[in-house]
Amino acid sequence: MQIAVLLYDRFTTLDAVGPYELLGRLPGAETVFVGKERGPVRGDQGSLALVADRTLAEVTSPDIVLVPGGPGDQDAMADEAITTWLRTVDAGTTWTTSVCTGALVLGAAGLLRGRRATTHWLAYEDLRVLGADAVKDRVVFDGKYVTAAGVSSGIDMALHLLGRIGGDELAQSVQLLTEYDPQPPYDAGSPDKAPAHLVERWRRETAAATG
Repeated sequence: MQIAVLLYDRFTTLDAVGPYELLGRLPGAETVFVGKERGPVRGDQGSLALVADRTLAEVTSPDIVLVPGGPGDQDAMADEAITTWLRTVDAGTTWTTSVCTGALVLGAAGLLRGRRATTHWLAYEDLRVLGADAVKDRVVFDGKYVTAAGVSSGIDMALHLLGRIGGDELAQSVQLLTEYDPQPPYDAGSPDKAPAHLVERWRRETAAATG
């Protein structure tokens, strides 16, 4: 089973690395990082890069595709090489997945039109504009399309996939061995729970940045 993780400039590293750490534990899995060119691709904070070990042209039939989100998503959405590659490989994938605003890149490729999907809470309307039925769930399955909400939810998505592909015991074993047992010091991980002034602040700042 080949798992292809798409890299593009200014992707969010945890979107890619979180699912990679878990899905890579599937028996027989081969995980490849794929980009327009081979070599390091910088994440959104600049100081950390992942290495694309294959080009788009070299990865033609992955079983699973994972698209991370990040501030570079707009450029990725407008990049015909990326959207064409996604449409091409999607024809043969078992699962086509995204984390955070990676759903917008799938949407720009035309893969989520008419489908239920999720993304970062600040990008629901952008996802709707691309023809998806945007929902607030943390992980959304619509056929073979699996989308996860903001950054950290990629780990949850990977556990869901592990269970569906390898069974509950495998998924539980991976959860145990990675000690994924979140106990955050705050209960502010969604706009429904966070202080209202913070939610409004980030809505304003996002609107100003994209306006």
